[in-house]
Amino acid sequence: MSDLPPPATQRRVAERSAVDAATFAREVVTAYRPVVLRGQVAHWDAVAAAAGGDRAMAEYLAGFATPGGKPLDVMIAPPEAEGRFFYADDTLTGFTFHRQPVPIGALVAELLRFSESGTERPHALYANAATAPEHLPGWEAANPLALGVDAPARLWIGNATRIATHYDTSINIACVVAGRRRFTLFPPEQLANLYVGPLDHTMAGPPSSMVDPDAPDLTRYPRFAEALTHAEVAELGPGDAIFIPPIWWHHVRAFGRLNVLVNYWWEHRSSAAFLALVHAIEAVRDLPLAEKAAWRSWYDHLVFAPDAARAADHLPEAARGILGATSAERTGKIRQFLIRMLQRP
Repeated sequence: MSDLPPPATQRRVAERSAVDAATFAREVVTAYRPVVLRGQVAHWDAVAAAAGGDRAMAEYLAGFATPGGKPLDVMIAPPEAEGRFFYADDTLTGFTFHRQPVPIGALVAELLRFSESGTERPHALYANAATAPEHLPGWEAANPLALGVDAPARLWIGNATRIATHYDTSINIACVVAGRRRFTLFPPEQLANLYVGPLDHTMAGPPSSMVDPDAPDLTRYPRFAEALTHAEVAELGPGDAIFIPPIWWHHVRAFGRLNVLVNYWWEHRSSAAFLALVHAIEAVRDLPLAEKAAWRSWYDHLVFAPDAARAADHLPEAARGILGATSAERTGKIRQFLIRMLQRP
């Protein structure tokens, strides 16, 4: 496993300089492609603090602690895990880490101790998606994103860590404050080549690929070689940001002894789609092939066709019910219909 940058021949994520809110909404979010935004948050006070070194960064973070403040959810892995948060063994029943609530002051003090003592193989520590309003009040005012994103800032604070390849169901922008991060991304259509793990027993929500991109076992996971030909890599430093569309797979590796990343998730449009997928596994996957083909025509017509939203145009608008246009009223009708149908004997 190497700390060197990836080979120059590996495809790089598209890059552009910092953008304003209008450009972000018009050109970045709508493209459904990952994009690196160089220097997007270089003006943040936090990035300036990080430029002063680990102690300055630790002191800046500790300054947001409040008496009796909510502790962070910290993932802790032993040195032998080499910073990888993953399943502990082939049974997939346990993990390489445990979780523990830790006050922010205690976390940054421990990270600083590891940094200044030069500990060769410290425990891997990773504060997991700590929302700024709850855990670091005042952070957002001091470090505004200014991209028109309606979502709280979430902080990820730790040392050298490796987060398994996973996807998010929300639109995501991640901003590096301290340290360096490498993102390795795979487009959604590489799903079959990523060897996805359990859907209902995961590290932190979404399912993950079973393959370690830093040391892939191509004997065990041969199709991953094809996924690598579609991979895109981004190297980010302090002040840089990356936009990641929903359902794009990404592996994240943090380098350095004190790393800080801030991300924003918004428009959780795909969460219900995952639940629908899980229910389809129960209801459709194991039907006879001919019957599955019959249901495929329903899904294609009502869900996946480009004009699926017009499939009920032949009905009076008042009679379209759950086939009607997207609205809060239709969402309520669908939920009531599902509850009623699922409760039938």
